[in-house]
Amino acid sequence: MANHQKNEANEMKKGEVVVAMVPFPAQGHLNQLLQLSRLISSYSYTYNVSVHYVASFTHAHQAKLRVQGWDPRLQPNFHFHHFPTPHFHSPPPNPNASVQFPAHLESSFEASLQLRHPVAALLRDFSGTARRIIVIHDSLMGSVIQDVASIRNAESYTFHSVSAFSIFLFLWEAAGKPALNLKEVKLKLLEDIPSLDGCFTLEFLNFITTQHQFKELNSGNIYNTCKSIEGCYVDLLEGLEIYGGKKKHWALGPCNPTQMLGTTTPLTGEQIKELAIGLEQSKQKFIWVLRDADKGDVFSSSSSSSGEGRRAQLPEGYEERVGGRGVGLVVRDWAPQLEILGHSSTGGFMSHCGWNSCLESISMGVPIAAWPMHSDQPRNTVLVSQVLKVGLVVRDWAQREQLVAASTIEKKVRRLMASREGDATRKRAAELGVTIRRSMDEGGVSRKELDSFLAHITR
Repeated sequence: MANHQKNEANEMKKGEVVVAMVPFPAQGHLNQLLQLSRLISSYSYTYNVSVHYVASFTHAHQAKLRVQGWDPRLQPNFHFHHFPTPHFHSPPPNPNASVQFPAHLESSFEASLQLRHPVAALLRDFSGTARRIIVIHDSLMGSVIQDVASIRNAESYTFHSVSAFSIFLFLWEAAGKPALNLKEVKLKLLEDIPSLDGCFTLEFLNFITTQHQFKELNSGNIYNTCKSIEGCYVDLLEGLEIYGGKKKHWALGPCNPTQMLGTTTPLTGEQIKELAIGLEQSKQKFIWVLRDADKGDVFSSSSSSSGEGRRAQLPEGYEERVGGRGVGLVVRDWAPQLEILGHSSTGGFMSHCGWNSCLESISMGVPIAAWPMHSDQPRNTVLVSQVLKVGLVVRDWAQREQLVAASTIEKKVRRLMASREGDATRKRAAELGVTIRRSMDEGGVSRKELDSFLAHITR
């Protein structure tokens, strides 16, 4: 493997700019940098760049297996590089954990940090031929790419896979909430933001802190967002001295054409039954993707993706009943999220509000019924429901430890799907979707950001 990759490095065109992507090993993160790879590689001949996606054996294979809508093998200037990592424990998810962050994945996160030396060796191989090496790394992989500083023709850019709104709040709070230009930000909104209590395990907060210590090494920041929806927060991030200073910032999103419906966090059996009853009683047609959460290694013998994980139990005869009446369809594997969201019959999306799902739903003009579970999801819920006003809240974060009753779910689904308020929300979502899709067209704001970034790295 090492020789093959070294040969590939030697075969690069002289004077080429090499872009190396280093993703974080969780499905949503893997997907975002894979899609940014697709986007940049589509301009490879215009800008004389090649794109290289660098990950562990397990996670490169996972990314390739789940990619939808394009075949990376048909892109001559796109390449996968995969390296071994130490064996890691891959336990099943715990739906009864007090904190719903996917702690069962943390051993795979730690193992991925061992990629530092093979990544550095690969970049040094590239440096002998490439005019410039551009490393785009997930914000949670800072320690892995730290050796970029010792390579004369290399520079790194941090890719942020969460909303600019969430990043801004996190860094603003860390800086002691300095005074802001609140021209475009409502002060009351900032006072009502959910705390981070219950969003992460202590171990993962320490992981974040460690990785963010390397942010000073980067030459700029990239956001998977669109200025049409988060422009004011990107501007605020540029103004935070703790973050960026005079570094460049680009909003290149949405990087989301091929996400798959799934989750990293399972619901309890009791909550699944309440959700089933609530959906049925709402009398609204639905597709429900009901699968166990990913393990750290989705290819391990007991992994949910191989069909051997926990199979959620529904009320007796439920699937036959809702399916027979043409009311509902229960899917127990990954499903093509963007294809479903883009269908004209889709009028709403119940989501945990991970940023991938939020962007895809908004891009397709579909309003969101928010059910946050962990991480940035509670704050994305605020962005969706209070700032952009393209969704409503099913489960309030303050009541996260309580069971959401079937009657509440029924009421929220009806409110989104069969009320004047829901119609107005759907109209706003549709309008915003058009705006985002146009942003990627020639002359659109996201297209201009991409052109600016590509011109910068090939300068």
